Order: sequence, then structure tokens, then C-alpha cells
Amino acid sequence: MKCFYLMAVLLLGSGQAIAAPELNAVSSDAEQVQIQLRDYFFNAARFGDNEVLDEFIQAGYDLNTADDKGYTALILAAYNGHPDTVERLIAAGADACAQDARGNTALMGAIFKGELRIAKRLLATECDPDQRNHAGQTPAMYAALFQRDALLQALRERGADLEASDPMGNKVESLARGEIRTR
Repeated sequence: MKCFYLMAVLLLGSGQAIAAPELNAVSSDAEQVQIQLRDYFFNAARFGDNEVLDEFIQAGYDLNTADDKGYTALILAAYNGHPDTVERLIAAGADACAQDARGNTALMGAIFKGELRIAKRLLATECDPDQRNHAGQTPAMYAALFQRDALLQALRERGADLEASDPMGNKVESLARGEIRTR
């Protein structure tokens, strides 16, 4: 990985003048390197490969880079159950409040997957405990829907609004009872 990263830095940051006919080939190569780096980065988060992730952190890679679905490394690590990776990313400055293309956060992913330890860590960040996704759902609604009672209690303690409703009229209490309005 170090060699690959070094190659990318040399290719992208050499600052050398390039003749016009060679410009397109180098530009294409640089784009391919960027794509490969992003793939390495996202896979390191997805699979909890902290050694590779540390290389990106040390190199100053943008930890809030998102893929085509809006997933950041933190969202992927939380969803895939890697608490040490989540901790590394938060400590290195990753945005715990970032939302994917559907507006879901790392916290919502952790709640969905039942990752109690990760969800509690994410609750300790500065994110709004009532942050909504694009469907108008809150983390407390997720916790209620998926019967994550301990997380619902932690959200309550964090000050989450347990009376909030989504555009369909679903509330935490009704979701906890399994009553889901879809239209």
C-alpha cells in the first residue's frame, strides 16, 4: 500500500511540465489512480483494515470523501461493525454527522445493524440526536422500529425528541409497537 500511495503522490503531485500530447494520457492515469485510491480507502473502512486506513490518515486523505451512494468511510465502518475503525476515523476528524445520498448517517446505519457499541460512540459526537434523513426519520425512530431499546434509552438521555413524527405520521412510540404508516 505504501508503494502504491507513493506512486500516486508522485504521479499526481510531481508538478513537472507535461507536453500537450502526453497530457491526456497522464490525466487518464491520474484519474485511474484516484479511483483506485478511493477503492482502497472505502474497502479499508468496509473491512476494518486499520493498517491501510492509518496510511490514508497519515497522508492527509480527505476522510469525508463519499462514494456514488454518498457513503463515507465512517458510514461504511459503522454499518459493517468495526468499532476500532469508527474510533480511528472520528479521532482523525471524520464528520460523524455526514449523510449518505438518502440522508442516513453512520449512527442510523449502526442502529439498523444493531451495533450498540458503535452507536453509543457516535452518540457521543456533536451531531444532533434528531438529525433526519430524507424520509424525515430520526435515529430514535430507527431505534424504535428495530427494537433497539438500549439505544432508544441512550437517545433519550442525549436529548432526542421522542415525540417527533415523520411525514407519514410515524412516531417513536407507534414504531416501537410495530405500527408503521406507509401512506
